[in-house]
Amino acid sequence: MAEPRDEEGRTLLGEIRRMARTSGAVGGIAARMAGERYLGFRTDKAAHANDLKALLGGLKGPLMKVAQFLSTVPNALPPEYAQELAGLQANAPPMGWAFVRRRMASELGANWQSRFTSFSQEAAAAASLGQVHRATLPDGRLVACKLQYPDMPSVVEADLRQLKIAMGIFARMDDAIQHDDVYVELCDRLREELDYAREASHMRLYNRMLADVPDVRTPQPIEGLCTRRLLTMTWLDGRPIMDRLAENPPLEERNAYARALFHAWYTPFYRYGVIHGDPHLGNYQVRQPTESEPAGINLLDYGAIRIFPPQFLRGVVMLYEAIRDEDDEKAAEAYRVWGFTDLSKEKMAVLGLWAKFLHEPLLDDRVRPIQTGGDPDFGRKVAAEVHAGLKRTGGVKPPREFVLVDRGAVGLGSAFMRLGAELNWHRMFQELIAGFNEQELAARQAEALREAAVPPTAA
Repeated sequence: MAEPRDEEGRTLLGEIRRMARTSGAVGGIAARMAGERYLGFRTDKAAHANDLKALLGGLKGPLMKVAQFLSTVPNALPPEYAQELAGLQANAPPMGWAFVRRRMASELGANWQSRFTSFSQEAAAAASLGQVHRATLPDGRLVACKLQYPDMPSVVEADLRQLKIAMGIFARMDDAIQHDDVYVELCDRLREELDYAREASHMRLYNRMLADVPDVRTPQPIEGLCTRRLLTMTWLDGRPIMDRLAENPPLEERNAYARALFHAWYTPFYRYGVIHGDPHLGNYQVRQPTESEPAGINLLDYGAIRIFPPQFLRGVVMLYEAIRDEDDEKAAEAYRVWGFTDLSKEKMAVLGLWAKFLHEPLLDDRVRPIQTGGDPDFGRKVAAEVHAGLKRTGGVKPPREFVLVDRGAVGLGSAFMRLGAELNWHRMFQELIAGFNEQELAARQAEALREAAVPPTAA
């Protein structure tokens, strides 16, 4: 007899099984950090971090995505954990052919193979929530079919419970950042990622928003072959960015990739109030230059998309102007528009350290690396200083909208550093915000969402 499922496809036993597999990982890291803080225990972080990486690297689901994210955020984890988890590349072993046949039949019917002239039995890629197979349509188009793994709603809910436990333990140990709204935001975004029909609408949205950006390619969803657990899209040829960097490409090519990444993330953000919230290296490919085409990127995976209220973008531009003009009153208004509350002058000064670190390349009108000074650990040091300052001043509660903006900035900054790119970031940014108008952005956003048929999103 099949396990009963709720309206979202979750099963009680599925969640229990997931909790049993992951509780040791979450409980272990929390217990070790608590032991060091309160009892003076000395633990071998490097050994435990390696064990944690081995466990998470073999799992599918959000815990691995969260680990990847935390590994990129300065000072979010002890260095030993960050170093090990940075190696996770969302490559959990794929499911076998028996699963593929069952999933395709459940989504497209028993005669699903008649919808394709070829369908690879081997997965072309395996990620945290699903795996991708290459196929050919009757009209000759190559497509990628992303199939969601079994029982993923249960996996997501179990992992979110584990994350809440871990964040609760850390909050009792360290109150510099209050994560209540951060957790709500992560829950909403991860649950949305389970709906591949929604992801297809996000793909349509990005096709529209980036239609006039020649150095970025986006796949197109295939209507009639997309469901909540199956996403069929046009196949894009490209290479993993690290594979190309290992071949030591020239600076001109690396700059082209960095410029394309800048366009891919920030054109939708500043023109439409939409951001791709997962700048993980596996979510884009590079296209090497040819005689007929310059270098560029393919932007992949549209699950973690955040749509912001237009006034939030007004606050983003306002904060940039406040830092440029050294205007504390304008900065206070920008933080208010973002949703920060109860900010004293001391807390604002601490947050300003991080804001100045992120905005510094955008204020410097010259060709330069994204970070100067030659210290690869500078961002972590700034984050540590901010963290200490927030503890000293009583902590801060970041608004939920802040999560993916900060994640995108940190993730893209890391990519620009890996590329060793040297560009005039100031001028690229000025091109995006020139003539910024909140009402015009609101109109563009509404029209784009309507044309792409994007369903309503959680706040």
